[in-house]
Amino acid sequence: MAPTDVISWLLDTDPALRWQVERDLLDAPEQQWQATRARIPQEGYGAALLAHQDPGTGLWAGGAFFPAGFLEDPESRELPGQPWTATTWSLTTLREWGMDAAPLIARDTAAKLARHAHWEFDGSLPYWGGEVDVCINAMTLANGLWLGADVETLVDWFLAHQMDEGGWNCEWKDGSTRASFHSTLNALGALHEHERLTGGTDATREAQRAGEEYLLERNLSRRLSTGEIVGPWVDHFLYPPRHIFTALRALDHFRRTGRRDQRMQEAVQMVQAAQQDDGTWLQQHVLPGEVWFEIDVGVGEPSPWLTMQALRVLRWWNEG
Repeated sequence: MAPTDVISWLLDTDPALRWQVERDLLDAPEQQWQATRARIPQEGYGAALLAHQDPGTGLWAGGAFFPAGFLEDPESRELPGQPWTATTWSLTTLREWGMDAAPLIARDTAAKLARHAHWEFDGSLPYWGGEVDVCINAMTLANGLWLGADVETLVDWFLAHQMDEGGWNCEWKDGSTRASFHSTLNALGALHEHERLTGGTDATREAQRAGEEYLLERNLSRRLSTGEIVGPWVDHFLYPPRHIFTALRALDHFRRTGRRDQRMQEAVQMVQAAQQDDGTWLQQHVLPGEVWFEIDVGVGEPSPWLTMQALRVLRWWNEG
């Protein structure tokens, strides 16, 4: 593939990806990319994922975070990775594709989940109240806002569980007092959605600023204590990322919030270095686990999703 063919290659994809190419890379008229976006629930990946929702309960795979019966089945728990088919993952995928929530609202999804979904961590915890895991609660807050559910108690939960150094950690319940790159980025994404959709509060804006400073002080890549790269996952770009932090995913968050900072430069260089001679970015890692269907390529292959994300991040950075 010649570099000049990359945009044509990206346009020849599912509406869930194509509309973002039109908006973020081509500056297409809003009428055009909105029309492409409106096709998500009607065809391709979006329609296929919606078809797996149970019409009676609103659930996917019968469970909130895991499929029904997964935790009780010893053979299932010995499989590599975890299933990515249950309700929280399916809702998050549709939301992150940019699908309008209207089809799910028409199905009364939020109310059905309030009645039928409970967290596997504690079967008595109502779905929209969240549980104890930062990343799970981040997805629940963002998904609830998208669907019009009452999730304001989760906003307070994030404020109460922010650590002294500014970030969050899913392992707080096990006694951890140090923040995590993964947990912090997921929490920031949810709080940004809250601000975008509701206007936020002084407290939530302060929490976001502190969380962003936690990442920026570490150049989106390094331990503050030693200066070492925090983990191999920083520049091992993957799609879908699920809950995993990468430099690319962090930069895309800051692109959405509109905040540039020179401390992002090393992360930008990681993204630049991963571009191939043909202008694409490769899938560098795939999280194991059951999926409804594949939505991107295998390891080592040119990834349309990563290429689109990297190109829009670099465009945003260079325009600044």
